[in-house]
Amino acid sequence: MEELEQLPFVSLLLGEVQAYLSDIGSAAPRLAAGLLLILVTWLVARLGRALVARVADKAKLRRNLRDVLTMLTGLCLWLGGLLITITLIFPTVTPGKALTTLGLGSIAIGFAFKDVFENFLAGLLILWREPFQIGDHIALEANDVEGQVEQITVRDSRIRRTDGQMIVVPNALLFQQPVIVRTNRDIRRTSIIVGVAYDEDVDQAREIIQGAVAEVDSVRSDVRAVQVFAKAFGASSIDFEVAWWTGSRPVDIRASRDQVVASIKRALDEANIEIPFPYRTLVFKDQGEAERFHPSEAGRPPDL
Repeated sequence: MEELEQLPFVSLLLGEVQAYLSDIGSAAPRLAAGLLLILVTWLVARLGRALVARVADKAKLRRNLRDVLTMLTGLCLWLGGLLITITLIFPTVTPGKALTTLGLGSIAIGFAFKDVFENFLAGLLILWREPFQIGDHIALEANDVEGQVEQITVRDSRIRRTDGQMIVVPNALLFQQPVIVRTNRDIRRTSIIVGVAYDEDVDQAREIIQGAVAEVDSVRSDVRAVQVFAKAFGASSIDFEVAWWTGSRPVDIRASRDQVVASIKRALDEANIEIPFPYRTLVFKDQGEAERFHPSEAGRPPDL
């Protein structure tokens, strides 16, 4: 054994091991203090998350927003605790150096995960500002996206279309693009076009249409009056634009239109006001072409 210890590389290795063990022995108090500090950090982070969750519940914040705030609180407390622990165990690492290293690493991570952080920040702003809520019917006309909001997370939002399909939309898109919230209010205006024949009385037709629409149960005439305006001279009719207010959900709009169309049709039929079919006038160059479309009284079928 003594001969081995006299070898240069063996003596060098033993010296390194002894120095390493000596360093561990001298660092043992710092390691113990670091472990204790990690335990304290865990307790503080847990208490901090519980406190934030309680405050969020009292403020009646969304559940998703409450979860995000508690997560960020725990993350910040853990980050501060680990930073103090590192400076305690390694005295040569100052808080300034640690923050500098963390900042450079954050920049690199930010460039690598730019889209992820963009959606995350957009999700936080959406949850905080609440431009729309779960259950609202929204539409992004520029992207042909429309449906009911089922879930809002910090990365994306889940939108259920009226045909049952699910659309997962990144939050950055919802934050940057114009979003139409169709159910922001309990009522919404809708309209249809109704045409009556040219030989009918316009004022009488307007009154009959307005009365027929006001009688429909789904029409909120108590909130806003039914509006009927003569809009245009159509190809075979005077066209009226009929506007009324009803429920804001898509199913409310469809059901109300069905009831309104049926009510207007019954009222105009009872008043003997014609809803004309489209008329077409055909001009022929000679009598032969006219006879092809207008056979003689003998009942000869048209020669087509």
